[in-house]
Amino acid sequence: MKLILKIIGGLVGVSLLAIAGFALWLWKYPTMEIKTTRAALSENAAEKSMEEIVDELMAEMTLDEKLDQMSGENMFPGLPKMLVNFRYYDRFPHVYTGHNKRLNIPPFAFSDGPRGAVVGGHRNTAFPVAMARGASWDVDLEARVADAMGKELRASGANYTGTPCINLLRHPGWGRAQETYGEDPHLLGAFGVAYVQAVQKHNVMATPKHFALNSIENSRFYVDVSVGERTLREVYLPHFRKVVQDGDAASIMSAYNRFRGNFSGESHELLTDILRDDWGFEGFVSSDWFFGVRDGVLGVNAGLDIEMPFELRYNKKILRDAIEEGRIDPAQIDKVVRRILVTRLEYATAEDPMLYTDDLRANTAHRDLAREVAEQSMVLLKNEGVLPFSVSTGETIAVIGRLSDVKNTGDHGSSKVRNPNVVTPFAGIRAYVEAQGGQVILYDGDDKDMAAELAASADKVVLVVGYTHKDEGEYLIPAQNEAENILTDDVGGDRLSLELLPEDLVMVEAIKGINTNTALVYVGGSAIVMEEWRDDMPAILFAWYAGMEGGHALANILFGEVGPSGKLPFTIPRDEAHLPSFAPFAEKAEYGYYHGYTLFDKRDIDPAYPFGFGLDYSETSISSLTVLTPEAREGEALRVAVDVRNTGERETREVLQLYVGFTQSSVDRPVKLLRDFKKVPLLPGETKTVNLSVPISDLAWYNPEKAAWQVEAMAYEVYVGTSSAEEDLLQASFTVPVENVMSVQ
Repeated sequence: MKLILKIIGGLVGVSLLAIAGFALWLWKYPTMEIKTTRAALSENAAEKSMEEIVDELMAEMTLDEKLDQMSGENMFPGLPKMLVNFRYYDRFPHVYTGHNKRLNIPPFAFSDGPRGAVVGGHRNTAFPVAMARGASWDVDLEARVADAMGKELRASGANYTGTPCINLLRHPGWGRAQETYGEDPHLLGAFGVAYVQAVQKHNVMATPKHFALNSIENSRFYVDVSVGERTLREVYLPHFRKVVQDGDAASIMSAYNRFRGNFSGESHELLTDILRDDWGFEGFVSSDWFFGVRDGVLGVNAGLDIEMPFELRYNKKILRDAIEEGRIDPAQIDKVVRRILVTRLEYATAEDPMLYTDDLRANTAHRDLAREVAEQSMVLLKNEGVLPFSVSTGETIAVIGRLSDVKNTGDHGSSKVRNPNVVTPFAGIRAYVEAQGGQVILYDGDDKDMAAELAASADKVVLVVGYTHKDEGEYLIPAQNEAENILTDDVGGDRLSLELLPEDLVMVEAIKGINTNTALVYVGGSAIVMEEWRDDMPAILFAWYAGMEGGHALANILFGEVGPSGKLPFTIPRDEAHLPSFAPFAEKAEYGYYHGYTLFDKRDIDPAYPFGFGLDYSETSISSLTVLTPEAREGEALRVAVDVRNTGERETREVLQLYVGFTQSSVDRPVKLLRDFKKVPLLPGETKTVNLSVPISDLAWYNPEKAAWQVEAMAYEVYVGTSSAEEDLLQASFTVPVENVMSVQ
């Protein structure tokens, strides 16, 4: 018995040593070169197109080598590498795909990135989440963010990024709302294109995701979404079409959910009929991770090119057998591999615009940009003459709330950026106030009497409320029902209620009415319902998950160093009942034609705060709306001009929004749709004439009977203003004299 125990002990010891050695290897796992030259791939390459080079390479490939291009890493050592890095080092490892040493084909290296480069340890810039950036309404600013992310992705050794997320915010309870830009397809498309174009300048392949109809998180692995053809084409796909046709996205990531009975990664209708045949997409499609493919044969035949992150359903034996049995045409394999290689080798061989050195990661310029983005994103919803705060020597600022001193940058799923140097709200406020000679007192406990006492004694009060990754975010556990979610801690997912959490409501109740110099700061990724308490708060500021410099940005906004210029990228309801139905654990879901401001307009419901709304410390006025093209014809654009004036005493940035109305339409259409916007900086007293435009093709509705887009010949309304609310808009009209029927594209 002793001998057996010794043998067992020895085996355990050897195993532990082996695991430790393997873990040490993983700690410094070998990185791979992701760049190459055309000359390394082919003789006389300078005289050949990439298509010709790829044809030569494929002629040399065995079937197994072709199939190797169609999936991520091998399960071993890929899975142990991933588990050890997540468990012991809290980092996202590089995932290398498609390496063929014999033919000098380098792999591509994946990193997620909705709010910053995820791979590369703990040293990348954590930017504000995408929803915050959408609230900036500044596509040039988003391009600068994507430019910085592209540099850090390359410095981290990656050249393929799982971003931008452009799924539509159908309901504010969606757990991953923070990863997208808002509720409106036009806003999503504009930001998606800006991101894709900027990041791809650094030879990083963008992967807009999740294609398509992914707007529920908890049941994302199995929910079957049904949708009418007009709703699909007009509401849930226009932004994807824009990143393909206007952004020239290198890749697209499929979604987990079913679409009309088929999993999205196995939907020929989505991946071939629409994406390739209708829109002309020439890049490659990769699956969402692990559960993105359920049947490899269906995936290949539908047009899914790469299974990520490992070879599971695209197992070589499965696919070889399917080819031998006639269930997959060998020509389909060649088609898949050709579009993979042509796309990624163009990026791998393209000349880089700069060197990507390690000192680019979270450098001073990028941290400053993160702060600037946070400042431009914050939305002031209410201000009864409270903000901006002033502070002088000897004054006391009370910072109250359980989230006040939490490093809270958002979801802890695939988008988590691991940077330890996060400035909390309290830290940012303290640094600012102490520099002015004041003092800051923090209370992040749960004693309401103590909070009330502190609020009464302070000169100013900042109450921080909201959520963390525990309350909303990527749902990592594929639970089938709500009970499983309750039994699983720390998983994020969809919000089952739009109310603040009970512990926050206790603090709101405790301090309301005590100090007239009180500002409530909300941290989160989407809308909340606040009817029970918003009248009790003198000022309300949406600060979002504001990134690593969020605390400094918040202080600059609260104390007036910068004016708040963000606008809501979604509608905030007075009552959750005013929203579309939303069931986080639904097995089936039907998405309707109306949501967000289009739903509120159609039902004539007054929201708490409208889409596009936001206050500033200065005031603006708009006037002289002029339609420059009273008759707009095919191939032309609606063009308008409007004057905007800063009537206040501070610099400001106003967001002018153009909506088109369809009251004369012969078919059911929204009251109005956003079709252009521009963020305009204004000095005190300055007036600018701003030009806005809409291509006539953007007026079209999708006619299912003709399988075509149709612009009606009729009179249209044009609205320009500072939010989607009627009282904030000037109105004029124009006509399209001749009906225009366009191809399905």
